[in-house]
Amino acid sequence: MKLFITGIGTDVGKTIASAIITQALESDYWKPIQAGDLDNSDSHKIQKYISNDKTIIHPNSYKFATAASPHLAASNEGITIDIKKIKEPKTTNHLVIEGAGGLLVPLNNTDCIVDIIQNDYKVLLVSRHYLGSINSTLLTFEALKNRKIPLAGIIFSGNVNKASEEIILAKTKARFIGRIEEEPYFDANVIQQYADEFRENLLKL
Repeated sequence: MKLFITGIGTDVGKTIASAIITQALESDYWKPIQAGDLDNSDSHKIQKYISNDKTIIHPNSYKFATAASPHLAASNEGITIDIKKIKEPKTTNHLVIEGAGGLLVPLNNTDCIVDIIQNDYKVLLVSRHYLGSINSTLLTFEALKNRKIPLAGIIFSGNVNKASEEIILAKTKARFIGRIEEEPYFDANVIQQYADEFRENLLKL
C-alpha cells in the first residue's frame, strides 16, 4: 500500500500524521521534496518519532535550503524541478509519501504537488481545525475530484470539533482515519499510542 499524505495547507500536521502512519504500518517513508530545515527536515523528524526497526527512510528527490514554496526554493539555487526526476523508491514494504504544503503548491511553472500523485497512491488528507478550515478542506477535496483522484481518508488535527468534522465527512464521504489532539509534545511514545489507535482504520483502506 502506498499512502500519499497531503494537507489543507502548511503546518497542519502532515509530518506528525506521517509519523503515526509510518509507525502504525511499520512502513517506509519518503518525502520527495524538502524545502528548508535541512538540519531538522521532515525525514529527520520521522526518524526521531518512530520506534520500529523495519522502516527505511528514503532520500529526498529534491532538497533546498530555503523554507519556501518548492518552485521558489529551487529557483534560488538555480534549479528547475523536473517531476520526471521524482522517482518513487523501490520497496516491498508499505510506503508513506509526504507532500509539501497543500495540493496546489507549485513545483515549477507547470506542475504542482498534486501532479506527483500516482494512480496507485491512496490519498489521505490532514485537516486542521481553524475558522475557515471547512472551506479549505472541501476545496482540497474538489481539487482531487476534478483530477479524478479519490480521497481515501481524512485525519483531523486539533481538538475535537464535531460540527466541522461531521459536515466534512458527510460531503467528502471519505473514511475517518483518526484525530490528532493538541498534545503538549510529541515523542516516540505518543506517536506509538496514536499508531495503535489508527492502525485498524488504515488497514481497511
